[in-house]
Amino acid sequence: QVQLVESGGGLVQAGGSLRLSCAASGRTFSNYAMGWFRQAPGKEREFVAGISWSSGSTDYADSVKGRFTISKDNAKNTVYLRMNSLKPEDTAIYYCAARSSPYYVTSQLQYAYWGQGTQVTVSS
Repeated sequence: QVQLVESGGGLVQAGGSLRLSCAASGRTFSNYAMGWFRQAPGKEREFVAGISWSSGSTDYADSVKGRFTISKDNAKNTVYLRMNSLKPEDTAIYYCAARSSPYYVTSQLQYAYWGQGTQVTVSS
């Protein structure tokens, strides 16, 4: 059974940084794609970043390009989301997700496995 456990959220001032972690277990993830999504109050859940576990290729939402970086540590089965230059509009619950395909996609419907989420709050 796939388990995803996020950590690293918190309260930070605008312009600050955070690094989120997603520890994955229960499978061999070499043929999986991982994604980070976020959901702000009253809004739909949206794609933030994706990474292919096998190739390491990545993609980002336009709103975070140049500020966020997704990466992975194969030995630790962990995916990270480094968030720099944070803005108040980045405030949301951030979720890690996995799909059993090497290709990441932006649609949350294509991800079968989800973590519990971690709150990120950016104050102005």
